[in-house]
Amino acid sequence: MATEGNLVAPTRHPIDWKGEDFYNEDSCVKEMERIFDICHGCRRCVSLCGSFPTLFDLVDESSTGEVDGVDKKDYWKVVDQCFMCDLCYMTKCPYVPPHEWNLDFPHTMLRAKAIKFKKGEVSLGEQFLASTDVHGQFAGIPIVVQAVNALNKTSAARSLMSSVLGVDEKAWLPELASKKFRSAAPKSTKHPVVDGALTPGKVAIYATCYINYNEPGIGLDLIGILEHNDIDYVLVEKESCCGMPKLELGDLDSVHENKEKNIPVLARYAKQGYAILSAVPSCTLMFKQELPLMYPQDADCQAVKEAMWDPFEYLMARKRDGLLKTDFNTPLGNVSYQVPCHSRVQNVGKKAEEMLKLVPQTTINTIERCSGHAGTFGVKKGFHDVAMKIGKPVVKAMALMKDGSTPDFISSDCPLGGHHIAQGFEAQGLVVPELEHPISLIKRAYGL
Repeated sequence: MATEGNLVAPTRHPIDWKGEDFYNEDSCVKEMERIFDICHGCRRCVSLCGSFPTLFDLVDESSTGEVDGVDKKDYWKVVDQCFMCDLCYMTKCPYVPPHEWNLDFPHTMLRAKAIKFKKGEVSLGEQFLASTDVHGQFAGIPIVVQAVNALNKTSAARSLMSSVLGVDEKAWLPELASKKFRSAAPKSTKHPVVDGALTPGKVAIYATCYINYNEPGIGLDLIGILEHNDIDYVLVEKESCCGMPKLELGDLDSVHENKEKNIPVLARYAKQGYAILSAVPSCTLMFKQELPLMYPQDADCQAVKEAMWDPFEYLMARKRDGLLKTDFNTPLGNVSYQVPCHSRVQNVGKKAEEMLKLVPQTTINTIERCSGHAGTFGVKKGFHDVAMKIGKPVVKAMALMKDGSTPDFISSDCPLGGHHIAQGFEAQGLVVPELEHPISLIKRAYGL
């Protein structure tokens, strides 16, 4: 007998991406039809992303008013709107495992994306956008950085990027850093390693492509917090992209290549008792969830999963160990803070909010809703306007504090999502408050 879903915690099945049936398109379409029929009868996820309104419109406009009336070629319109946020699985769907209907919408979309990629239906422009280690290599090169950053702001360059790479001319794009994080980061002061009951006393920092190439200041601020709390740290000796941008394209062979570069290195730190910190939620999630599900029998993958921490997850656990300094001397005032999707689905709670609330004379307005940026989705022509629409309620909620006052800061653990929200403020004709990453806000609160 079927039971009501969500009565127990959702569980995730391994991704059988090497199985014989995974790339069988007929089999995948049949599974999409099964899932779409369940989704059509439920419709709880209609507000999450473009996939569900697209699906429901296709059903409602079909000849039968049911999924069987939808042309199966149109299923790919639903697939294209999924940006792998995972919120449907983790926060909305009552039919995920262990429910007997065994519904996993995002990983079914991943399978469909992988089939599409194998068929050669993903453009070279999209593949280049997802190659963060490639275009990030220009960072830190004198003159080149300034030239590239200036050029990317011109209408001619934006028009060219639109036609060649499929980048929407209106989308915000990150600048390249004049000095990479991995070059700018100082070595740790030697601190005694003090392990807590919950936390290792030493940290290995996985820089991430974005922090390394685009906003090294966030990584430097994390180092400042660690130093202030007498926590010994090292930078991961060698790293490549986590693979999330390639996963979102369905390019699983490239995900595998990055895994082969990263996991052996990270596993050494895990086995040496380090907490591995990543300041971008998508990267953290890749090592905590997606790679372990792709390689369930890989002991090193599982070791890295157990050692990987969100920075605020680690710092608040450090507080529970009685080892975190709370000598905040600089109030932050009003902070509107957005919890990114890839933070929410890690099931660690609102740890950045918890730490920000420790700062005296500081009020936090927390928003748990998707910014709409979603990796490369929010910059692509054809999807940018949808991404801005998804983020519109977030901007509205962040524009005013609960007492009607305006925020001094807007903030998100996802750096890209934060800039997308700031662009949303501009698009709605609002004054844009100062944008700061939560890590940078905490460093400021310490008076560092």
